[in-house]
Amino acid sequence: MFDKIKVEPYAHKLRAFLDEEYARYTVYPPRALMHNAFNQTNPATLKVVILGQDPYHEPQQAMGLSFSVPSGVTLPPSLQNIYKEIENEYGEKMKEDGDLTYLAKQGCLLLNTILSVRAHQPLSHDIKEYASFIADVLKYIDTLNQPIVFMLWGGHAKKYKQYIHNPHRLILESVHPSPLSANRGGWFHHQHFKRANEYLAKNGVNTIDWINH
Repeated sequence: MFDKIKVEPYAHKLRAFLDEEYARYTVYPPRALMHNAFNQTNPATLKVVILGQDPYHEPQQAMGLSFSVPSGVTLPPSLQNIYKEIENEYGEKMKEDGDLTYLAKQGCLLLNTILSVRAHQPLSHDIKEYASFIADVLKYIDTLNQPIVFMLWGGHAKKYKQYIHNPHRLILESVHPSPLSANRGGWFHHQHFKRANEYLAKNGVNTIDWINH
């Protein structure tokens, strides 16, 4: 996939943009972790795509997996709401550990629509080149044969629904889990995690253990 994307005109522009941003500003996540989501999840075993907005923009948080923070870092409000919803659905208490690598290892692609951000400036890297990149990623995923669940959380994520056409897909949509959106309704009680597992099980795929034991 990346070999094809690397030669696209937008890829050269995106690389030049990132070279300048990382050189001139504090940008998250560390550049070495920008593609962490792709490194942690194999397309052949992909089961769930969780699509968010852009990375956390405060120090020590972003780690290249959407909504995830390294162990030991205080849970951001969005992740707190994700954990609350998992607890609501499964009746089990989540650990105070925000590292979601355990989900990536089970076949969850934890992706944002934008993979980088300037410190303290949400959506500061909201550029058309990222939109082209994510569109190509989703077009590639749509060619995979296995059943896949898409969780599109927030307005930025929902825009990419247009690239999902494969009949072996379940698309689940909601508002973003950030308090600004979630507290107005539309995040809690959607049963996304249970519905995802029901779909996977119905299609003969091992389900996701959402609890961070």
